[in-house]
Amino acid sequence: MPKVPPPVYVAAGLVAQHLLARGRRPTIVRSVAAGLVAAGSVYVAGSAARAFKHKDTTFNPLEPERATAVVTEGPFRYTRNPMYVGMTGLLAAHAVYRGGLLSFLPVAAFVAVIDRTQIPAEELAMSRGFGEAYDAYRAVTPRWVGRAGRPPTL
Repeated sequence: MPKVPPPVYVAAGLVAQHLLARGRRPTIVRSVAAGLVAAGSVYVAGSAARAFKHKDTTFNPLEPERATAVVTEGPFRYTRNPMYVGMTGLLAAHAVYRGGLLSFLPVAAFVAVIDRTQIPAEELAMSRGFGEAYDAYRAVTPRWVGRAGRPPTL
């Protein structure tokens, strides 16, 4: 299991974006667009946190084996990883705010690292812990966003 909390990657991405877009001043249009993307991202992540709390299960990404339920409500109907979608959105919002294409490199890096290291470890723990229930959910709900199928009712 990876030992770096995903928010640490987000913080590193924010610093990298700042360095990559040094001296660029945000315009009003970029500021408003970034604010809207950030607000949506916070909403998605906050909704996921509420769904975890409603099911009385952990959302500690370093200890997925401690999960006590498969959460399929709220944003989990559309993505298996709404917390990571929210974090990605925050990085994207900051990239829009900072300006320049190079500001999006840390967004891509975050997605790549989370998608290749963190998520597979979490999915393995969930599959081991919940078996067919989690596998059925995984079969119809995309890892990131999109439409993979109709989410099951658990």
